Amino acid sequence: MPKTQNEPLQPVILAGGSGTRLWPLSRKHYAKQYLVLGGEQTMLQETVARLGGLNHLPPLLICNEDTRFLAAEQMRQIGCADASILLEPVGRNTAPAIALGALEAVSQGGDPVLLVMPADHKISNIAEFTDVVQVAVDLANDGKLVTFGITPTHPETGYGYIKGGAPEGAALRVEAFVEKPDQATAKGYLEAGGYYWNSGIFMFRASRYLEELEKFRPDILTICQDAFADKQADLDFLRFNKEVFLSCPEDSIDYAVMEKTNASVVVPLDAGWSDIGSWAALWAASPKNADGNCEIGDVVSLNGSGNYINASSRLVAAVGCENMVIVETKDAIFVAPKDKVQDVKTLVERLKSDERSEVEYHREVYRPWGKYDSVDMGERYQVKRITVNPGAKLSVQKHFHRAEHWVVVRGTAKVTKGDETILLSENQSTYIPLGEIHALENPGIVPLELIEVQSGSYLGEDDIVRFEDKYGRS
Repeated sequence: MPKTQNEPLQPVILAGGSGTRLWPLSRKHYAKQYLVLGGEQTMLQETVARLGGLNHLPPLLICNEDTRFLAAEQMRQIGCADASILLEPVGRNTAPAIALGALEAVSQGGDPVLLVMPADHKISNIAEFTDVVQVAVDLANDGKLVTFGITPTHPETGYGYIKGGAPEGAALRVEAFVEKPDQATAKGYLEAGGYYWNSGIFMFRASRYLEELEKFRPDILTICQDAFADKQADLDFLRFNKEVFLSCPEDSIDYAVMEKTNASVVVPLDAGWSDIGSWAALWAASPKNADGNCEIGDVVSLNGSGNYINASSRLVAAVGCENMVIVETKDAIFVAPKDKVQDVKTLVERLKSDERSEVEYHREVYRPWGKYDSVDMGERYQVKRITVNPGAKLSVQKHFHRAEHWVVVRGTAKVTKGDETILLSENQSTYIPLGEIHALENPGIVPLELIEVQSGSYLGEDDIVRFEDKYGRS
């Protein structure tokens, strides 16, 4: 039986990511942790829900500038508005990110045990995960730096491995961290036993991590401390000195600390874990029909098997497909054999070099006040469907190159045009001339939805002069 955990844990949830491995569902500004993949909640929300059986403090969520409002909205949706959201000035891998989390944890006057979890993993057996985490608390209290090793089920070449050594309580000493092997080496690991997949989940006292980071990478710790010392609260977020943090070396916790310290141990975890690192991995972790197909959305498939087919916005029909991945979004379609899906990274690099916007954004883009969907676009016009959350307000702004027509289709709009303020209800409209100072607000208790038709010589998002913005944007 697991021991009772008394002291509350401090969850540290890592929610960075480049959004390449599951393109086109994931994008640079909409990485996979913000997606619903095979459940009812996003992966980030599932990560928070996974804490339900543990005694824990409000999570520390670490993400980047571009996804901060998306992260905050997803926390609000699950009633976790007390989570602290720390903004990495730039991505520098896990060692500096965790250092910022540890510094924030000790700045509150305590020294909690940190449970560090990536936000983009799936775990199917939550009860087993909870039991193993509670067992690991004793190790962290004894000064150990704990990592959780996944009991391998097959010779996987897409994961790093941890080699366990002599027993140490409920854990094994870490003998080595091993890079992703080839197929023959991975098979040898499985046959030899004592090797575990590297989950990227860690547990330790905040002070112990900082001590070991100071011992092995004092350069990283010093820069993190200097950036942290200049932290600023901004709405629901904590910001750190960007100029200082830019000089921080990039390194993972594995290289910076875990493989160097003599205090690292691995606790085996067999709880249905997957990092959903590819479309093939998502297919493997998803429910399937009698033909072995995972079909999501409006899909009609005949005489095919072993496929992952995801239709986001329209009918996808497939005949005779075997072991394929077909993913449809509003602005892109991806098709590949399952054994070639790792090449999506190369594909995304090609799209980047072609300066394709589909690499960075979905057609539907989230903002602090709500979202917009770019429905149609031509040479001198653009049509958007805009959703404004209850009580939210867009910035007071003007445009030099475009005029706008607004038609309300749901809710109530409070519109400011120059010195005039009007209320619009469903089926009412207004016109914003080029150069007119204006603002849009939802004073109601239901989402405001409107159609915006832009017309002009330039329709880029950077044609905005903001005079007032409640979200601190310039």
